[in-house]
Amino acid sequence: MAHADMEQLKDAIVQVAHLLHQRGYIGGMDGNISVRVGSRLLCTPSGVNKGFMNRKEIITTDLEGKVLVGSGKPSSELAMHLEVYRQRQDVGAVVHAHPPHCVACTLTGIDMTRLVVPELAYTMGAVPTAPYATPGTREVPDSIAAHVGTSQAILLERHGSITFGSTLQEAYDRLEGLEHAAHILFLARNLGTLKPLSDEQVERLRHSVEARGLPWMYTSQGDEQVVDRIVEQVLERLRGNPSTAKNS
Repeated sequence: MAHADMEQLKDAIVQVAHLLHQRGYIGGMDGNISVRVGSRLLCTPSGVNKGFMNRKEIITTDLEGKVLVGSGKPSSELAMHLEVYRQRQDVGAVVHAHPPHCVACTLTGIDMTRLVVPELAYTMGAVPTAPYATPGTREVPDSIAAHVGTSQAILLERHGSITFGSTLQEAYDRLEGLEHAAHILFLARNLGTLKPLSDEQVERLRHSVEARGLPWMYTSQGDEQVVDRIVEQVLERLRGNPSTAKNS
């Protein structure tokens, strides 16, 4: 890639970093961004406030996370990015952030694999929640590994989100759409019971999504009470209480 193109990519990373900070998707030195360029990654460094970051602070690593260019250190969460790139050759960029409503959804058990907000079916499909993992450790990439191959976005319990796409724009757009949907679900839960689409509405939406050549990433909605019971069983397992699951 030409030097001018690399500089444009760095400018794009800085722009997205500033947006993450301005829109409250991160705070302080949170979050990280990477873009794959052949066998290298352009990455935001650790310990830098993304709201004030400039292109000179961006580092270049190989696909093992070793720094090739730059004086900064890779983010402690770079291993999560590398897990995505390892599994998905179609992914060109990864964005990790701490969007507040997404985190709130994981704290209260709101499941974003359920089809409630139809727009997500066109942009990223079902969004699973990875079980809690200690930030900055190998637990984090291990927690998302099972979801990477079949998802475009993953919620991280108590931690935030990771979105990816063929381009940085696509990865960022998915984050913005995800947090917007989480905000809607958050408000709806505070106003009353979440109401999924009916089976008929789901079927019409599925045909519309597939007609655009997009994958359908949802299972059958089923009866509301049955879905709620299954979700609660999964949550019990994550809390380390398998007793409920044994009664299913």
